[in-house]
Amino acid sequence: MAGTFALTLDGSGGRDEAAGESAVASVSAAPAPADESLLALARRDPSDALAVGRADAPVVMIEYSDFQCPFCGQFARETKPELLRSYVDKGVLRIEWRSFPVFGEESEQAALAGWAAGQQKKFWPFHDVAYSKPRERNAGEFSAENLIDLAREAGITDIERFQADMASDKARSAVQKDREEGYNLGVTSTPAFLINGRPILGAQPTATFDEAVEAAAKAAGR
Repeated sequence: MAGTFALTLDGSGGRDEAAGESAVASVSAAPAPADESLLALARRDPSDALAVGRADAPVVMIEYSDFQCPFCGQFARETKPELLRSYVDKGVLRIEWRSFPVFGEESEQAALAGWAAGQQKKFWPFHDVAYSKPRERNAGEFSAENLIDLAREAGITDIERFQADMASDKARSAVQKDREEGYNLGVTSTPAFLINGRPILGAQPTATFDEAVEAAAKAAGR
């Protein structure tokens, strides 16, 4: 793939995945035009259960995230609701989730559970429940039993199907496809975003996402 997810850590306390933390990076105020190969990563599949917003929205934000990542949780609780209100609900923005489990077995199981929730059109309720509060990493928060509890809280009624979908080859293949896409781009920490091909790393202030979405919408003629 020609495009790369090239961002430099700004030294403000971000650490890479190997150090067990997500990275925070600075974002250029005047980004270079997006590489076409990055723009092409937007799937725009109307049947994608792990996406929200119109498939033909002028701006697509791809999010690479881990359910155990504290910065992903911060973004989910503080910034994503604002983006939904300001841009997704108005048809300007589409958000496409990519599973990028980097913190071990519980991250992997949570990613599979998210995919399984999507098979019953409950990915986003599951997402919101999973990120509803800070959770201690690799301490049983996403054990098999707790994932079932989270699924029920998210409104999933067919738990047997949920468990079967979690254990399926399709779930593993979907998670692996997302993870490989991220690794091919050079993503090593979460959360990582592409907004119409423009990379943003870390739980940046909401204003950073506003600026990127509005610039992308303007470039798209909206």
